[in-house]
Amino acid sequence: MRWTDIRDIAIELAEQYPDVEPLKLSFEKMHAMICNLDAFDDDPEASNEKILESILMAWLEEIE
Repeated sequence: MRWTDIRDIAIELAEQYPDVEPLKLSFEKMHAMICNLDAFDDDPEASNEKILESILMAWLEEIE
């Protein structure tokens, strides 16, 4: 997965971290969690706040 795979990342986060409340995470912590996903294969420095916000929103949709 790459940073542009917003929905796929959100699904993986929901599956890997079912007990985590996304809104309680800092972007730094969420960034680290994404980079540690087995399927993630992109430059960790290529993200930005807009991408992380999009992933957060998609993750919230996944857990609803």
